[in-house]
Amino acid sequence: MKNLILAGLIALTATSVLGQKIDNFTLTDVKTKKQVSLADFKSSKGVAVIFTSNICPYSVYYEGRITQLISEFKSKGIQFVLINSHTEAKESEAEMANKISAWGLDVPYLADKDQKVLSQFGARKSPEVYLLKNNGSFSVFYNGAIDNNPQVATDVKEQHLKENINMLLQGKPAKPGGRPIGCMVKKD
Repeated sequence: MKNLILAGLIALTATSVLGQKIDNFTLTDVKTKKQVSLADFKSSKGVAVIFTSNICPYSVYYEGRITQLISEFKSKGIQFVLINSHTEAKESEAEMANKISAWGLDVPYLADKDQKVLSQFGARKSPEVYLLKNNGSFSVFYNGAIDNNPQVATDVKEQHLKENINMLLQGKPAKPGGRPIGCMVKKD
């Protein structure tokens, strides 16, 4: 009975942000030093916002999978945006710029050091994904984990983000996914 109650509470928590409207925000892209706003992507079908870290082992485990997702869906109208809200020295904007350069991705890597965007979304972990649907404004279509195995890519059985991007593109309802597993973002 205790497990059933716990599962219900987790499901309730995971679905509480679905449909939530996301207000426009503007942050600095550490690679280009330009301001990037959510509104810049109004022609996209959806935006995958991934809260991530330079050094969190779980974020590092997902780098290859994030690269694959970007490659697969960028041409299908899905914009990817990485946001780093960690405030530790190794998460500085300079370190973020080094990280994205080494990673070689051509997507915005945004610094949220005052954690306002983190608070708006309610994110707590890195990596944590918010797939936003564009209905003229942006709302949360899916929130959760990228997949069901953060440590071993070859053992993934459920690709939560990929499945939900496909659902969004097909005009179908979101599928529940797993709760994010990763490093806690320390609130300042």
